[in-house]
Amino acid sequence: MKIAIIGGGPGGYIAAIRAAQLGAEVSIIEKEHLGGTCLNVGCIPTKVLLHTANLVDTLKKEAKELAIEVTGIEADWSKLQKRKNKITKKLIGGIEGILKSHQIIKYIGQATFSDKNEVTVKCSNGKIEKVAFDYAIIATGSEPNVIPIPGIELQGVITSNEALSLEEVPESLLIIGGGVIGCEFASIYNSFECKVRVIETLPRIVANMDAEITNVLQNKLVKDGIEIHTNTKVKKIEKTADGLEIHTLKGEKSEVFKAEKVLLSIGRKPVTEGLGLDKIGVKTKGSAVAVNDKFQTNVRNIYAIGDCNGGVMLAHVASAQGISAVERIMKKKTSIDFKTTPYCVYTRPELASAGLTEEQAIEQGYHIEKGVFPLFANGKSMITCETEGIVKYISDKATGEILGLHIAGPRATDLIVEGALAIRLEATVEEIITTIHAHPTVGECLHEAAHGVHNNALHLPKIK
Repeated sequence: MKIAIIGGGPGGYIAAIRAAQLGAEVSIIEKEHLGGTCLNVGCIPTKVLLHTANLVDTLKKEAKELAIEVTGIEADWSKLQKRKNKITKKLIGGIEGILKSHQIIKYIGQATFSDKNEVTVKCSNGKIEKVAFDYAIIATGSEPNVIPIPGIELQGVITSNEALSLEEVPESLLIIGGGVIGCEFASIYNSFECKVRVIETLPRIVANMDAEITNVLQNKLVKDGIEIHTNTKVKKIEKTADGLEIHTLKGEKSEVFKAEKVLLSIGRKPVTEGLGLDKIGVKTKGSAVAVNDKFQTNVRNIYAIGDCNGGVMLAHVASAQGISAVERIMKKKTSIDFKTTPYCVYTRPELASAGLTEEQAIEQGYHIEKGVFPLFANGKSMITCETEGIVKYISDKATGEILGLHIAGPRATDLIVEGALAIRLEATVEEIITTIHAHPTVGECLHEAAHGVHNNALHLPKIK
């Protein structure tokens, strides 16, 4: 079985590895760098910057409480950029080694379908290669979305790609979009003494997550000096002698802000240009490749996974789809359960969700119960000076089954796995309660929140 995979991001390279494990002859074609957006201009580099930003914040704001005497705390932006690049390079090298160990043939260049069983690769070294396949998996990812605001072409208006690698920290930054990417960059640049404003058209930031945990984040960002303007639209951007002017509208009220840089953070769009999909009759939906629930296109032997199919744009979802597509191709039983997908925001505090939000559960007709436990009542959180946050369970009142877990707080993105597994196994609140959680840990809050569903949290006063 010959499988050609177009795209070397977390969807593509994971699919390639799984296909090789199952005995396929695999070729992978990557336009630029292995690792895709995630490793090169997304998940990994942003977390490198955020980790240092969070350490700087901790030392500046909690050093005295932690009994640490420090003076002149300053992070070196240029050295941090070098560290980011070093980590990225090392991880790319690791992927290359794994692909080589599985005898996966790698091409660097633009792939275009010649017909339904062959792609032509215009390689970066100038060569033209023909790659034959029985099945192809498109995994070409996404790129920053750009909306038609007058002035977005001006110098100083950037996307997340450029925001990762600025030569120096700007004095001021206005971020258009208060989603995951916008909030993470707000946290990064605010920690480096940059004046940050966030403009969001919706009533709250990170609107796809549970309102209670996003409110925790919004309050913390504002407390840290970040301005957040919700229900606000950007009408135009203009160049001035000392930077950029951003004209906004909130209801009937107009306001003009000034900033050295403007970051466009308004989502991402699938990348499919240049693939020649029309030549072989693959249907698209806008810029996305149209697929069924098995990630199969209308052309039987061609699949599309990850961001390029227009579904949930997360690296771990792309990887899961890649594994599922390969296992179907190789006639192996497979399943994927999207209701367990963790959603993560790596701000301070972190946010993480799995399953239904309170609003979604009610909309779907569930009679719900919820348990909320605050981190200020948790010993480990007090020790680390990270007490701003909550853990929240949503459960079905009739059965006790856990419908959702939502966390704002330290290590939320690590702790959410317990919730994802509980939802996958259709676990009940009672099963969480009867599972011993280690002490002292932030993870105890999950145990306490489960008790809280029945108003029996152990480390909160009795509710009268």
